[in-house]
Amino acid sequence: MNYGKRIVAFVATILSLLVLFFTATNVDAARMDMVDVSNHNGSMTVANFTDMRDNYGVKAVVTKISEGSSYKDAYAANNIKTAQAAGLYISGYHFARYNTVAQAKAEADFAAQTAKADGLPAGAVLVADVESTEQQFISKDKNDANNTAFMNEVAKYGYRSDIYTMGSWVGAVMTVDKGWVAEYPNDATDLYLHPNAHGWQWTSSYNFGGSYGNFDVSQLYDNFFTSYQTPQTFNPGNTNSNSTTNNVSKGVIKVADSSSSYVPLMALQSDGSMSRVTNRALANNTPWVTDQTRTVNGITYHRVATNEWVDAKYIIG
Repeated sequence: MNYGKRIVAFVATILSLLVLFFTATNVDAARMDMVDVSNHNGSMTVANFTDMRDNYGVKAVVTKISEGSSYKDAYAANNIKTAQAAGLYISGYHFARYNTVAQAKAEADFAAQTAKADGLPAGAVLVADVESTEQQFISKDKNDANNTAFMNEVAKYGYRSDIYTMGSWVGAVMTVDKGWVAEYPNDATDLYLHPNAHGWQWTSSYNFGGSYGNFDVSQLYDNFFTSYQTPQTFNPGNTNSNSTTNNVSKGVIKVADSSSSYVPLMALQSDGSMSRVTNRALANNTPWVTDQTRTVNGITYHRVATNEWVDAKYIIG
């Protein structure tokens, strides 16, 4: 073999190994449970989302729905349709421009109406993306009141809601109960930042093979974005509560636990926490009347007796 060719072949081999090494490091940095998309990513296809699901472990997608009081993302309806076709959970987000309660309610109405028109399913999440100058220079109390107003208004349309913001704003510019928090370390390997949040967005510049542009990627800590549930309401001035109750019209749910013959029941404690009921459970594939939901630490429970609650993850119909 010609010496020059051997040198070229050797260099090519080294470069290939380096590419594989750095690609693996990037992929393993943190879980890629959820991806958010907008008009900046163009028209996403079923193939794009299927690739993310099969090759990167993506479970959920959040698409931009709207901004302020008039902007509608023209790609939202397509992204909702294609993400669902790929078998992914779909949610939406609204980029907030409000700085009063009245503006927050008006933007919530606009966002929720746009989401419905775009096909966002009931029980999905419609997040308030709160990170603009309109919120930066007002008091934390005002931000808390505005955010609460937005979330409660969104609930009227059958959507759940929470706050997305940057880590440096949490507790300083606004109170965030669970939230979806962004913080971008240089190396996310083995990190679990903001573990009490619903999710941590750890990069804004991930590139997926076969998809256009940079993507925001998040690691999730619960099933808030990977389920469709009854919306919760928030108490004004108390957005940091870990427990909220929502009275709903009576309905019937059917429950089952695929890993057991029975579905566990929980009892609400005086401190607002839930504990396991040890002397009673529900048989699989049985129907139960429910009239109330309660969200405790990000988990939604449905009441089936005076103080007996079932985790929403066991509902099959």
